Amino acid sequence: MTRFRYGAVVAGLAVLLLAAATCAVALGSVAVPPGEVWRILAHRVVPSLVDADWPRVRETIVMDVRMPRVLLGATVGAGLSVCGMALQALVRNPLADPGLLGISSGAGVGAVLVVVCGVTVFGHYSVSAAAFLGGLAALLIVYALARAGGRMTTVRLILAGVATGQVLSAVASFLIVTSDQAQKAQSALQWMLGGLGGTGWDALWLPAAVVLLGTVALLGTARHLNVLLAGDEAAAALGLNVGRFRALLFVLCALLTGVMVAVSGAIGFVGLMMPHITRLLVGANHRRALPVAALLGAVFLIGADLLARTVISPEEIPVGIVTALAGGPTFLWLMYRKGLA
Repeated sequence: MTRFRYGAVVAGLAVLLLAAATCAVALGSVAVPPGEVWRILAHRVVPSLVDADWPRVRETIVMDVRMPRVLLGATVGAGLSVCGMALQALVRNPLADPGLLGISSGAGVGAVLVVVCGVTVFGHYSVSAAAFLGGLAALLIVYALARAGGRMTTVRLILAGVATGQVLSAVASFLIVTSDQAQKAQSALQWMLGGLGGTGWDALWLPAAVVLLGTVALLGTARHLNVLLAGDEAAAALGLNVGRFRALLFVLCALLTGVMVAVSGAIGFVGLMMPHITRLLVGANHRRALPVAALLGAVFLIGADLLARTVISPEEIPVGIVTALAGGPTFLWLMYRKGLA
């Protein structure tokens, strides 16, 4: 791929991201003209630049209700996409993603323990810490099961991930239905379906920082990820400590997924679909593919969340349902294409 074509893809996705974010902020039960959205934003950044001639309630809707939600959607979508791309390279499996490998379910169990049972060992960061530990534990279990008895295969990895994820989802459901605190149980149930509602600025900085630093770290390992695509033997022959590298990236992906699950709940299939679309656009070179995957994931989840909160307005569909409806058929198509179904 030429630099010009790659630059055009990145620029096009950046424009699409701005357009999707603008529509997501403008549309809702109270519509705000797109031009006014940008004027409100400009006024907040430089008050003297634009006169505030709009109703105060519109500024509140734009800046305090919708803007944090849209930015969180972009952050989570980008993070899930880059995690999915890294995991697919690590296990050399095009069907791998944080949800399919049980990471999201493990993170869900950790977070539900905090929400429902009140386990607050880590204080204000208990949900994020518990989600990270749960996701890491689930990934290690799936990887160990997939390698048990010999060489890891695509079918074994998928079966181990699906089985582990189902067991962990059952554990989380059991914790919810046996809780004697109805309000917390209802909150945990809504959270398990995935959603970005009720997000404030204070909940945004941690996932944004983690996803940004995690993406930069993955970009730093892009050459090693490319080498892994040729197989463990070829990577080891080129001087890569495959076991250590894979373990470090598993921990990084579990950290990213845990933090995202803590703030948005379990949102599936984003990390499965976006890497495939990315490779169709720019190829498999991770140095180029990871930024494109991040942009695609951000655009997709912003659009999915907009659909989730407007299609049956004033009611709201959990965004995890929307991504599953889009991702389920994609997953079946990939299985069919790879000869697994």
